[in-house]
Amino acid sequence: MNRYLIFIFIIFVNFANSSFAIENKILIKINNEIITSLDIFNESNYLIALNPQLNEIEKNKIIEISKNSLVNEKIKKIEVLKNFKNINVKEDFLNDVINATYGKININNFQELIDHLEFNKVETKNIKQKISIELFWNQLIYQKFSSQIKINKKQIKEDILKKDKSEINEYLLSEILFNVENNLESKSKFEIILKSIKENGFSNTANIFSISNSAKIGGNLGWVKENEIDKKIEMLISNLKKDEFTNPILTPSGFLILKVNDKRRIVLEKNLENEIEKVIIQRTNQQLNQFSNLYLNKIKKDLNIYEK
Repeated sequence: MNRYLIFIFIIFVNFANSSFAIENKILIKINNEIITSLDIFNESNYLIALNPQLNEIEKNKIIEISKNSLVNEKIKKIEVLKNFKNINVKEDFLNDVINATYGKININNFQELIDHLEFNKVETKNIKQKISIELFWNQLIYQKFSSQIKINKKQIKEDILKKDKSEINEYLLSEILFNVENNLESKSKFEIILKSIKENGFSNTANIFSISNSAKIGGNLGWVKENEIDKKIEMLISNLKKDEFTNPILTPSGFLILKVNDKRRIVLEKNLENEIEKVIIQRTNQQLNQFSNLYLNKIKKDLNIYEK
């Protein structure tokens, strides 16, 4: 098929309370994967359904966020299909990832997600594939990098016992993870992000600038216990008040900004082994997310991305 061949049709839709026509055409080509103007429109609706605050920012910014989201998804799909024969996921695995990710916005299973998207007038036929790509991508990252994960179980146990508390802090966190070419650029990038937070709010700024998977839900990390957080980072956020955020924190996958949306005291679980296991899972996921971002950036440089 000629790559310049364009299928054109007009669809009348309602977007941000105004009607307009979409000319569906190919905008981006990544190897054999394409992204059309209609794809970007549908992705915009999808992201707004997950984070309604996006309605507060300019349409061109929403389009840019949606485009970047789709580019990352296509890159992941290309890499996944190099390593797996197909992208088929059982229903229970779908529910697992929904519980882990979308539960933070009060969605607890696949049907609830579909109902939520349909209520927000989002086309849902491709949602299962979107989630499946993410699941296979996570599996690929685990296969490639699990041997490099560093978890000190003895130290975790000592830290838990050392606190000797019946209650601990739990934080409702949001994040923005961003990259720069060198450390000298971090200050200017942070100033741009600060301006965006002031104008658009933290959640929307996460959608705009964050390279983390949590960006799709406004950087929302949900409730995180203090013993599940790196000690140095926990010290930084422990003194923050509600709605305050950190300066950029250098991590292996980029600069991290954490916002404390709320905090509370909770009763520490009495079962020591269960508590240790929860901390291990949390820190393992943190390291895998870092490897995921690094690997995505690496393979992105090797792909031929053609944008009209």
